[in-house]
Amino acid sequence: MRNPFILLYFLVIPFLTFAQKDSLSLGDSYADDQIYFSVSYSQLYDQPTGITKSNFSYALSGGFIKDIILNKSGTIAIAGGIGLGYDFFNHELKVDEVDGTTVFTNDITTTKNIFKSYNLEFPFELRWRTSNAIKYNFWRIYTGVKFLYNLDNNFQYIDVNSNLIKYRKVSSYNKLQYGLTLSAGYDAFTMNVFYGLSPVFKNGLLNEKAVDTKILKFGLIFYFL
Repeated sequence: MRNPFILLYFLVIPFLTFAQKDSLSLGDSYADDQIYFSVSYSQLYDQPTGITKSNFSYALSGGFIKDIILNKSGTIAIAGGIGLGYDFFNHELKVDEVDGTTVFTNDITTTKNIFKSYNLEFPFELRWRTSNAIKYNFWRIYTGVKFLYNLDNNFQYIDVNSNLIKYRKVSSYNKLQYGLTLSAGYDAFTMNVFYGLSPVFKNGLLNEKAVDTKILKFGLIFYFL
């Protein structure tokens, strides 16, 4: 999956035709923030002993989310959607795939140790905002949970002999992950946090202790009708 956002383009663009707020009047039913795009700084936490936090890492995501108003004023809503996400991590944990088994080690001789993942996203949110049918600038606080289904993952590093080692779809990668989300801000400026609750790897061991690495992301999210 070399061009994940080509898929995202065809997933999201058709829904842009639903933007119809210009034709509404005050008091009409409406929906807000149906298209989202986020850019985040990412970190790995709950790392095994001896493994520090990841170096500079980032995430991109975007998709469509359906907004359903719960009250007459339109300030409270629930929403559910689908999107596509890309994660890039520059980390220290050495990951090898040996005879169908994922092996984890703490090897300080490796360099350019990275992994990439491509995920389907399924966000579900409870939304509060100060909007109405004709108001474009408003405060918002959205909180909820996001499920991630992994489509592809790639691990690579350069060993002590300058050999590039690559693995794809490692067996211990947790294909279904989830975490809590929070978005808060005003108008176009909205902060976004994803706090992963499920480990990146399943049944992983390092020095006979579980590898419980999880993901934390914080950055900006942009919403569009």
